[in-house]
Amino acid sequence: MGSIAATAHEARLLCRQNRLTNTAGIAPGYLQANLLVLPARYAADFHDLCLRNPVSCPLLGMTAVPGDPHTIQPTRCIQSTDFDIRTDFPRYRVYRSGTYIGSCEDLRDSWSPEHVGFLIGCSFSFEDALVAAGLSPRHHKTGSIVAMYRSKIPLLPAGIFTDAQCIVSMRPYRPEQIDRVREVTRPFLSTHGEPVAWGWEGAKQLGIFDIEKPDFGQPQLFEEGEIPVFWACGVTPQMAVEAAGNRVDGLVFAHEPGHMLLTDWTVDDLQHLKPGIVSGHRQ
Repeated sequence: MGSIAATAHEARLLCRQNRLTNTAGIAPGYLQANLLVLPARYAADFHDLCLRNPVSCPLLGMTAVPGDPHTIQPTRCIQSTDFDIRTDFPRYRVYRSGTYIGSCEDLRDSWSPEHVGFLIGCSFSFEDALVAAGLSPRHHKTGSIVAMYRSKIPLLPAGIFTDAQCIVSMRPYRPEQIDRVREVTRPFLSTHGEPVAWGWEGAKQLGIFDIEKPDFGQPQLFEEGEIPVFWACGVTPQMAVEAAGNRVDGLVFAHEPGHMLLTDWTVDDLQHLKPGIVSGHRQ
């Protein structure tokens, strides 16, 4: 899969041309990002939500000013001048009053001068490290989209964003692999870090009782002796929008789960990245 696009910029062009969908394993070594776009009047509340929930919503960057789809701060997140947040994700979800109303391939016809975009760290970013450690995620092997579930983990509220829970992604591993999986993913704090739970009892504690029925993505094939391992997931902001309901007036956009943005940051940049790196930037 990674040979389709060697660099993040090549991947973004493929997404813009609707030639790329599932971004797992694409452009190895580059950090991937989730998306939330909402009217500027709610940007400060969502910004605070990210800062209060850095594991579920690790903030990588945001649009520089309302209405500008081309400039992300910090600018080193997207270094190419050829960038458009409205087109460079493979697919988008659209919400109105907290309700999902459909998907689309780009946001050019829906974008307004009031929209502000946020990039949230994605667990796809650490999967290359898992592959290098001999721990390839199952969805890489099957070509499926990682399984994602609603959990009972509450988010700390911020402004209009209250009563929301964390989404978790799941990858199967054997019990004796868990320590190594935790070790490999722990340094990736800007893209969710190490697992939040594992095992069948861990699934129950998260409120997940049917592993064959993910809320997003696709069911994963379990091999003999494997157990589920769960990470916080960047689809979580969409649940915050759902929970806010009609307190959010206007259109909100997000990425389609599994369809991420390739940033220009590399894994080597991780030592300089911490969740909330744009904490000094407020709309």
